[in-house]
Amino acid sequence: MKIQNYLITIATKVLRNESEAINNLIQYLNSEFESCVEHILNLKGRVIITGIGKSSIVAQKIVATLNSTGTPAVFMHAADAIHGDLGIIQKGDSVICISKSGNTPEIKVLVPLIKRMDVPLIGMVSNTDSYLAKHSDYILNTTIGEEACPNNLAPTTSTTVQMAMGDALAVCLLKSRNFGPEDFAKYHPGGALGKKLYLLVDDIIQDNEIPTVEEGAGFESVVLEISSKRLGATAVVNNNGELTGIITDGDLRRSFGKTDFKTMTATSIMTGNPKTVVLGTFATQALEIMQNHNITQLIVVNEHNSPKGFVHLHDLLREGIYN
Repeated sequence: MKIQNYLITIATKVLRNESEAINNLIQYLNSEFESCVEHILNLKGRVIITGIGKSSIVAQKIVATLNSTGTPAVFMHAADAIHGDLGIIQKGDSVICISKSGNTPEIKVLVPLIKRMDVPLIGMVSNTDSYLAKHSDYILNTTIGEEACPNNLAPTTSTTVQMAMGDALAVCLLKSRNFGPEDFAKYHPGGALGKKLYLLVDDIIQDNEIPTVEEGAGFESVVLEISSKRLGATAVVNNNGELTGIITDGDLRRSFGKTDFKTMTATSIMTGNPKTVVLGTFATQALEIMQNHNITQLIVVNEHNSPKGFVHLHDLLREGIYN
């Protein structure tokens, strides 16, 4: 028990150190930060992000975040850059160099080479008196007091604030570009996240048949249509092909014993004014309607209220659409 308390104390100290360091970044969000954002917004090329050691790992994460939110970015390892990878940098690009100290040997070799290429240099640095800071056109100040490491050596708090500053930069760029859900979907087409953003009911109903009977259809015809199409329901339409109701397995069961099957018609069995969605509706909206009305299927109709397909709850779950 004493060991557990000791470990929790250590973990608490780490989290408090890092959270306070992130909070302290707010004081460094000044006009230079704004100028940096505006500079990137006006770039004709890409953002090249580089670093050494743990900062290089942070750089890769920031690159991924920028690319997914509408700002073209490329990672360049600082050590590889001075052995041929400088060719990544092209006219119109800008370089963000991430370093806590700003004075590592690799940074001191790399910075002059970048400056000779006549591309703007942004320094994300904790030491604002460093070599990197003095030679940067813009500074993203990530100053910290000390690392969460008890020896003040292992990159912990420094990399956390670098990551946070990268997120702040990315979100500012995102908002400035009016980057919305539709744009986000273009960069995230795979997996459940992408499907939530772009999948339409139109995409789902293509795999399903369209069980349909006319209002005057008899009981036997209704049963055969529901059974053969295997969706547990059928749409009911009038002579103009317009939707007037739905008959589910449950409706059939509830009709037993009420009257002679031979005299039953679709109109006498159906539930009128069923819940529908129109073509072009997002799958997530269909799911919301199902949940709000405690139903498992919806009829998809066109602008003339004619059935064009069924979307079932199981279809949505299979596609990874759920709340």
